[in-house]
This record gives sequence, C-alpha cells and structure tokens, in this order.
Amino acid sequence: MSKKKTTLFICLVLLLWPLVHGGQEQAPAQDKSLTLTLDDCITRALQKNLSIQVAILSPQLSQVSLNQAREKYYPSLSFSYSDQNNKSASYSWLDAPGTQALTLAQNYSGSVSQQIPMGGSFTIQVSGNKNDTNAKAQTINPRYGGQLSFTFNQPLLQGFGYKISNYNILVSRNNLDVSETQFVKTVQDTVYSITQAYWQLVYSIENLNVQRLSLQLAKELLAKNKLSVEIGTMSPIDLLSAESEVASREASIIAAEASVKNNEDQIKMLINLSEEEEKGLREVVALDKPKLEEQKVSLEEALMTAMQKRTDLKISQIGLKNQELSLNYTKNQLLPNLRLSARYWSPGVSGTQIVYQGNPLDGIVLNTIAQSSSQALKDAFNFKYKNWSVSLSLDIPLSNMISRASAAQAQLNIDQALLNLKNQEKQVVLEIRTAVRYLETTYKQLQAFRAARELAEKKLQAEEDKLRVGMSTNYFVLQYQRDLTNARVSELNAVISYNLAQVALDRSTGMILEKKNIKVTDLLR
Repeated sequence: MSKKKTTLFICLVLLLWPLVHGGQEQAPAQDKSLTLTLDDCITRALQKNLSIQVAILSPQLSQVSLNQAREKYYPSLSFSYSDQNNKSASYSWLDAPGTQALTLAQNYSGSVSQQIPMGGSFTIQVSGNKNDTNAKAQTINPRYGGQLSFTFNQPLLQGFGYKISNYNILVSRNNLDVSETQFVKTVQDTVYSITQAYWQLVYSIENLNVQRLSLQLAKELLAKNKLSVEIGTMSPIDLLSAESEVASREASIIAAEASVKNNEDQIKMLINLSEEEEKGLREVVALDKPKLEEQKVSLEEALMTAMQKRTDLKISQIGLKNQELSLNYTKNQLLPNLRLSARYWSPGVSGTQIVYQGNPLDGIVLNTIAQSSSQALKDAFNFKYKNWSVSLSLDIPLSNMISRASAAQAQLNIDQALLNLKNQEKQVVLEIRTAVRYLETTYKQLQAFRAARELAEKKLQAEEDKLRVGMSTNYFVLQYQRDLTNARVSELNAVISYNLAQVALDRSTGMILEKKNIKVTDLLR
C-alpha cells in the first residue's frame, strides 16, 4: 500500500471512530406512556399511597395498647426463698448447751395470683420452712412446716364492677375501634381523591383535544382566507382577524397542556409512583370514560345510610362511650372503700421427733423418730388441719374534693360530646341534601349543555355555508367557532362534574368503599 493511501486510510478511521464508538453506547430510554384505568389507580393507591401506609400504623399501635391493658388478667407467679443462720451468746443452760445458741432457718414459698373481672383477686400459695436449733428441750428438731392457702379479696363499693375493674381495657378497646374507623376514613378520602384526580385528568385531556380541534378550525379558516386573498376575492387586511384567532387559540393549547401535566403529577403523587417508574415516562393515559347514565337517588335512603355508615359519626359515638365509662369510673371513686377478704388454709408439720427419758430438760434421749420434709406438705395438701377466716374493712375519706371535681368534669364532657354529636348529625343531613341536589342539578346541566353544544355545531355550519356564498364575514365565523369551543368545554365540564357528584355522594353516605368493592380488612392484614 502506498504512503498516500495509508495516510488516507488512517484519516478515515479517525473520522469514523467516534461514530462507531458512539453507536456502541447504551441508547437513551425511549419515552413511554402509563396507561391506567380508574380501578388501576385505586388499586395502586391502596397499596402504595403514603397516607394509607402512615394511617395503617394507628390500629397497630392501638392494638398494642389494648394488649398492655389486658395484661392485668395474666396470672402472676411469685417465688421467694430465704436461708438464715442465727448465732447468739447462750446466757442460760436452759437456752442451749455451751456458750452459743445456734438456729438455722430456711423459708420458701410460691404463689399464683389472678385478677378477676369484678375487681377482686384470687391467690393460691404454697409455703414451707425448716428450723434447726441447738436449743434444749426440743421435741421436734429439725422441724419442717408446710402450708397451702387460698386467699380471696374483693372490693364491694369503690372498685367494684366489671366496667370499673376493666376501665382501661374498655377504653383501649374503644380507642382501637376509633383508630380502625379513622383508617377507614383515610381509605375513603384516598379513594375519593384518586377518583377526583382521575376525572380531572380525563377532563384536562379532553379539554386539550377540544382546544386542538378549535385551533384546527381556525387554521382551516385562515388557509381558506389566504386562498381568497390570492385569487383576489378578499382583502389582505381581512386575514388579520383569522391570524389573531390562531395565535389566541395556540395560547389556550399551551395552558391546556400545562393543566394535563399538573393533573398527571397529582395522579403520580397519589399512587406513589417510584423514580424508576417515572424514568422515560412521557404521559399518563386515562382509559376510562365518564358515565353518562342518570343515577336515581332517594334522599331518605341516602340519609339513613349516612347515619349508619359515616365514619365521623361512628368516631363521635365511640368517643361518647368513652366519656360514659369515664363518668361511671369517677362516680365509683366517690364511694367508700369497703373490702371483703376471705382466706382458707391448711398447715402441716413434720420433722424428727425426739423421745426423752423423764424430763426433757434432763436431755436424756431414748429414741428419735424421723419424718421427711415432704410429709408437712402432704398434710397441707390433704387438708389435715382446716382453717378459715373472713374479714371486712371500711375506709371512708374525710374529703373527696378532687374525686368530686373529676366526676363533674366527666359529666360536662358527656354533655359536650352529646351536643357535638347532634351538631354533626345536622351537618350530615345538610351535606346529604346538598349532595343529592347537586347530583340532580349536574345531570340536568349535562343535558342542557349537550343541547347547547349541538345547537352551536349547527350554527357554525350554517355560518360557514353563508361565508362560502359571501353572506357572512370572518368575524361571525370565528365568533361561532369560539361559541362551539366554549359549548364543548361546558359539556365536558358538566360530564366530569356529574361523575364527581356521584362519587361525592357515595363518600358523603359512607358507601364509597362498598361501591368499589374494597374491603378494609384486607388492607389491615
């Protein structure tokens, strides 16, 4: 190869290398569309929406509090053991031989205690002891003792009763119901928000299409006018109105495109779209179309359903139950403290029996009869020695000013809760009436705007026909085009408003989840 050809080859390689190398790089991700139905949006929101993920923790926290309150009914086990070695100087021959008195003592016990629903407690205890001493004149040494006892304590006035004893448990259970109801409300609000955002996105997309169609009509008229100017049937100055209208409608399209992007962002936020899913995402496409059929609603049935299903009413009703529990508890604390105690026990004794010759003080031992330490417990469990006792104790405070103030405060809280509940019920009645009326109104408006749009189409067609024969001007045609665009936007807005009115009524009556076949229990698992 000649030197000139070699140089030319090297230059070509250097020129083509960046192109070849660039072709080996990873191509940028292509724009893609996210196609969603309304059910898809709701499903994704229930799975990933951050508000729901936060709200789902509240029932779990309330369940933990309820479990803590229930711990009072868990049996309580207790054990004790002591070992004692006592040494002291011996001051008498009768006390102990030698110069020191020695006593070895061991004590042990085990018990099971159980709280009972009416405020009392029941305890079973087994105890034993061993005593070994060098004192003289002992007839049993070492000595073993055992005892089985049953103890029952029950308040009869203050602290008596199921609701009093279980006050914390009942309040915690009601708080769990409140947190679960609040979670239901959060789910309802989320479903409503995602439905509202979805139909707003549909509206913005359709509005953009209407604005584009309006621009197309203006451009077509401008093209016809330019042709008329070229052939001399129209003055060039008449083009200004058509050109101005085209520019104005292009500005409307820019605003409509921004509205679409804003509503897409709202959808992305509600369904918690990840950064990975957003990469290369060009648009969100809404597949569902709004419903146009009329929904018949009975005001009486809607009111009855709302009174049964509304979460805010349920929360207030549960709160009223807690206030009633608080009032009962505070009134109970005003009573004297009268307590009943009953005890039944069986002791047992065993050990090494010492048989003396003559007087035990002489210290002459003839024989010893040994018994095991377990014999004392056997006698106790066989109820060889039966004992029982019953006692009453009464404590009357000289002043209970704080307790009386607490009871008065609890009564005021109930009065306030009742008034608040009545006010909420009136607000619900007003809200349902307004929602039903709005649903009926929007459907009638939908029919009216549809008729107006059909008439606007006919008027524009007639004016265009007049323009072709020279009986009209650009001004009137452009005016009728704007009227048609406004009529289409108004009809579209009425369609979306009617669908939003339906879901708003379902939310007001508390039926929005049932209408969407959503089970909250599945979300709490």
